[in-house]
Amino acid sequence: MISISFLMKRIWHMDKRAFFSKVEEIHKKTGKGRIGTIIDMQRCAVRHGAGYIDYDLFEMYNLNEHERATYLTRGRNNAIVKKYNNAGSFHIFENKSDFNARFESFLNREWIDAQASGKEAAIDFINRHSVIFSKPTCGACGKGIEKVLASEFGSAEECYSYLLSLEGPRIWEEQALQHPDMDKMYPGAINTVRAVTLLINGAPQLITAMLRIGNGKHVDNFNSGGMAAPVDVGSGIVSDFALDKQKTRFEKHPVTGTQIKGFALPDWEEAKALVLRACKVVPEMGYIGWDIAFTPDGPILIEGNEFPGHDIYQLPEHTPSKIGIMPVFAEAERKAKEAAKENLKVAAV
Repeated sequence: MISISFLMKRIWHMDKRAFFSKVEEIHKKTGKGRIGTIIDMQRCAVRHGAGYIDYDLFEMYNLNEHERATYLTRGRNNAIVKKYNNAGSFHIFENKSDFNARFESFLNREWIDAQASGKEAAIDFINRHSVIFSKPTCGACGKGIEKVLASEFGSAEECYSYLLSLEGPRIWEEQALQHPDMDKMYPGAINTVRAVTLLINGAPQLITAMLRIGNGKHVDNFNSGGMAAPVDVGSGIVSDFALDKQKTRFEKHPVTGTQIKGFALPDWEEAKALVLRACKVVPEMGYIGWDIAFTPDGPILIEGNEFPGHDIYQLPEHTPSKIGIMPVFAEAERKAKEAAKENLKVAAV
């Protein structure tokens, strides 16, 4: 059940103009009455924790109540975060410096906290790396990330001055080299997989995975111009076409021409093992979305997200059955309960 306090906060902070614009958009798409749509939106908010954005994104106007109950809405996602994640440890995932320090062994790339390291260490870092990614310490969705080429500056000092001039606290990372197979998909960005895990009673489970693909930018984020395609978690093979946030359908990558459905991710078993190990590092954070990159030396972590996004995993175009991802969470919890019962039986013997 979605809490009343959550609903009240959503209503209070809702962009009223955007809300009525969305109602009008749905009216034009479906022919459904505006008042009826507003009433149905409110019903979905109360019963399913779906705001007007979820209502439109998941095309809830085309779903019955049983189908609606299977979708991971924003309200349900918040409830899962609250259930499995301890807010006292959020900073480990919100702050890239804290994350990199805690998950150092999963990164396989050099990094530096630019403000904390001092000038001498920062200059040494620049001299060692021809390409530097400057990332806001608390940024999200790929926003504010800058790819800096040291060779474009007259000296390391000039490069240092420029990097320090970028807004806000930042970390610098060396460029992760991408696996040749991933370059075939799109070489202009590190194309990552968002893998979502649940850790219940110490037992990790992989819930879902989506391949995120760059398209014209040096980031692959869905909310920054990239596209997403579902991955079969058993085989590591992309199981459908890709979509961007405007729901443009891509059977092949528009830049490289690479076929998207059927694309096999390299070293998938290693990637799965990586996140199943990683989710035990901070056990009080049981629900995490991991961004995995694939390099010539194997999979690595880019970052972890304490609020895994819910939008890309169950787009209607990828769910023709009209069944969302909530049954997968239910099955994960069922397995965890069964495992706990078995452990009790063994302990009692």
